[in-house]
Amino acid sequence: MIGGTAGVAFLTQYATGFSFGQIFFVINIPFYILAIWKLGKVFTLKTFITVFLVSFCSDYVPRLFEFGEINPVYGAALGGFLIGTGLLMLFRHKASLGGLNIVSIYLQKFHNVNAGRFQMCVDLIIIVGAIFVVDVMAIVYSVLASIFLNLILAVNHRPGRYLALD
Repeated sequence: MIGGTAGVAFLTQYATGFSFGQIFFVINIPFYILAIWKLGKVFTLKTFITVFLVSFCSDYVPRLFEFGEINPVYGAALGGFLIGTGLLMLFRHKASLGGLNIVSIYLQKFHNVNAGRFQMCVDLIIIVGAIFVVDVMAIVYSVLASIFLNLILAVNHRPGRYLALD
């Protein structure tokens, strides 16, 4: 579990019979309106493709292989670091993973709000909401992952830094 749109999708998965991939794909649809309107068609298309790939892969890759037992502290820290690094790459190449990433990029671009700090605040709200749905230790691991993810973004994703050319 982690914050953002993925966190909302995980929480919804626990409460419904739908898979994470199905929920993640659908929950991102309304955010494409803001993306097209303020961030452009190319950004929106790239974001749609990344959301589709995450949705598809999260549902089908586990059918191809499985991981053995992973220490949850290590998994949370490494997972947060890798997700943050992946999001940073997407942001720098004018794409995102949809949802709250779109909102954070919009706020940073048009209202000078730090994307990492905004996402950290939203992630904390989502993780606090998860207290009523998931195990306490899952919350602890989620906080750890969220800290690593958002530190990567807060430190590295600033206006004026490297952006790939279209």
